[in-house]
Amino acid sequence: MRRLTRADNTHSTTACFIRAGAAVAGAAAAGLLLAGCGTGGEGVRTEGPAQAGSTKVVPATPSPSPSAPSRVDAVRMLKNDPKVSDQIRKGLKPCAGEYPVDVSYGDITRNSAPDVVINVLTCGDAIGIGSYVYRENVARKKYENVFANEQPPVYAVISQGNLEVTQQTYAPGDSVSEPSGENITTYRWDDGRFTQIRGTRSEFSKSVKGADPTKDPEG
Repeated sequence: MRRLTRADNTHSTTACFIRAGAAVAGAAAAGLLLAGCGTGGEGVRTEGPAQAGSTKVVPATPSPSPSAPSRVDAVRMLKNDPKVSDQIRKGLKPCAGEYPVDVSYGDITRNSAPDVVINVLTCGDAIGIGSYVYRENVARKKYENVFANEQPPVYAVISQGNLEVTQQTYAPGDSVSEPSGENITTYRWDDGRFTQIRGTRSEFSKSVKGADPTKDPEG
């Protein structure tokens, strides 16, 4: 049984924002780490022969801990955004006292400020119905919508410095809890916009549903 809900994706409401500088090599590498939330140093590293008569020990300089990004009002951001459909804006209401919105922070647009990834979910089943990326316009001090996908079920996460969007597919007769497949599309920020760099498709087998795995189908 597969269903694209919040529980299918490991993420945090406030991800650690760590910038590793300007070195970004290809689609599989990026200058951030969003898991573990820890920083470590190599300590004192010595290369080559020691200088004669030198007894001075130089302590390692600890790396400064990255500060957590400021939290945004995701609900207000969505409701004031004309790029968000009227259906989602008007239907965005609290579920048991909380809005069904997941928010993640990280660096996917190579900006000086952290980007914001927002997923809107349904109240009953927590199924993703809208995914958005907001990038801060530093000069204007305003967040701008640079990505939107409102084709449910959909869920977006930050993966290795790129944007990864998962969508499940249904054939006629499929129940919500039994999709036929899953599409995962990876986007990279390039020249001021997101460009698709990778796409994978999985098809789920339903042949074993309700069957006895110990019984020979030919017998």
